[in-house]
Order: sequence, then structure tokens, then C-alpha cells
Amino acid sequence: MILNIVLLIVGFILLIKGADVFVEGASKVAAMLNIPQIVIGLTIVAFGTSAPEAAVSIASSFKGTAGIAIGNIIGSNIANVLLILGVSGIIGALTIKKNTYFIETPFVILITIVLLTLGYLGGSISKLDGCILWAFFLVFLFYLYRLTKKGDDTAVDDIPELDENDRLWKLIIMIVLGIVCVVVGSQVTVDSASYIAKEFGVADRIIGLTIVSIGTSLPELVTSVSASFKGKNDIAIGNIIGSNIFNILFVLGTASLVAPQGIPFASSFIIDGVISIGAIILFMLFIGKDMKLKKYGAFLMLISYISYIIYIL
Repeated sequence: MILNIVLLIVGFILLIKGADVFVEGASKVAAMLNIPQIVIGLTIVAFGTSAPEAAVSIASSFKGTAGIAIGNIIGSNIANVLLILGVSGIIGALTIKKNTYFIETPFVILITIVLLTLGYLGGSISKLDGCILWAFFLVFLFYLYRLTKKGDDTAVDDIPELDENDRLWKLIIMIVLGIVCVVVGSQVTVDSASYIAKEFGVADRIIGLTIVSIGTSLPELVTSVSASFKGKNDIAIGNIIGSNIFNILFVLGTASLVAPQGIPFASSFIIDGVISIGAIILFMLFIGKDMKLKKYGAFLMLISYISYIIYIL
């Protein structure tokens, strides 16, 4: 048991560091090849913080632990809003852009409803469902592209810059190591989490909604809290909302496409999905006329997350 707990922690470390190394290496190679920053921002960097969720969910779908695959995504989305924005909002004064509040945040609610509807009607997230999610994803990428054309550079803010020590061969090694770490980390995380769940008689769904979802949300937590400390408050919120969109559309969409028989959808996920939607609505209610997240609202969001964890356990 202790060994599997250690392996779970090691898996998370490999996932997070692997994603970070991959994004830095891939972004710099793209810059060397004169690929526009907007393309890098909308693909490589945007994918970066969702890489752990993607790796774990895809690995889970192949191993037959669907509870971890879907629970990880829904749990991560709940943690992203209530836990991460709650903590970030307590630390700093979070400001949300109008397009994020009026377009992207409602879009998260819409695609969550789509996910729950597809899962409920079919009893699983099938390959066809994956295509539907990917269609929404492509629409979202086009929306981001149009935003940057209008001068919104949020998507390219965190792109690493080249320096004199960067060499192509070094960056390629970084990319390969990053991918290896993400793949190995996902395998270790899923295997150890599944073992722990069986030992304690806990359902895969609960493990996915708690331990795995919090672990794979660490990149978002680090990014958002760091942005809060640096005063880049709109990035803190944009990172979370964007990650939630990527989690549902890209991660689950891709996982369902590569899964041999699709991803089974338990009816209990409906409740978790509704709570995920409730978390977004709660967040929107605490945004003032100045487009800032109220401090007491951030605190109540954090309390709500703690209450949710106690409820499902």
C-alpha cells in the first residue's frame, strides 16, 4: 500500500514535469521554425496544462477503469473552479475579461450539458460522441484564433522565449523526455490509483473525482496562483476556464476516440456533472460589476469544494 502511494506521487510528478518540459521544448522548436506565436499558443501551450488529464484519461480508457477517466475530468473541472479559483481569489484580486465571462464561461456550461446528455442517452461516451466533442473543440479553437486577430494576446502570453543556449538537438531531447515522462507518469498514476481504490474498497469514480483529479489539476493550480502573485489576474481565470474546455472537448473527446469500446458512463456522473455546472454558476454569481471575483465569494467557493469532497467520501 505504501509503495503504491509513493508511486502515485511519483506518477503525478512525472506527469506535471513531463508536460512542462514538453511544452517548453515544443514551443521553442516551433519558434525556431518560425511558426506564428498564435499557433503555438492555441495548440502546444494551451494543451500543456491539460496534458496530465489527457494522459490519465486515455490510459484509463485502455485499462478499463472508466471511472477514473471520466471522474478525473469532471473532478478536475470542479477543482479548477472551486479550489483553484477559490485559492487564487483569496490571494489576489481576480479580474475576468468580459469575453471570458459572457462567452467562454457559459460555453463551459453548454459543453458540460452536452457531455452529460451524450453519456446519459448512450450509457457511454462513444466514438461518435468523441467526434461531436471534437467538433465543438474545433469551433472553440477558431473562436480563440479570431480573438487574437482582434488583439487579445492571452493565448500567447506564456510562450517561452528562445535564448542563446537553445539548440535544436537539446530541444528535441526535451520533447522526447517530456512525452516519455507524461506517458510513464500516466501509467503509474492509473495503476497505483486503481490499486489503492481496490484495497480500500473505493469506487474508481471516487478516486478519479478526488485524488487523481486534484493531482492532475496541479499545473493549473501552480499557473493560476503564480499569475495571482504576479498580478496577471485575467490570466489566472482564463487559464482555468480554458483548461475546463480543453478537458471536456479535447481530453474526453480524444479518449473516447482511442478507447476500444468507448468510455462507459455511470449514471452517478450526472450528479457530479450538475455540481460542476453549479460551480461555474456560483463563480459567475460572485463576479461584481467591476468584473472582479469578490473575496468572500472566493472563500465560499473554497468552502464549497471542501464540502463537496466530504460529501462524496
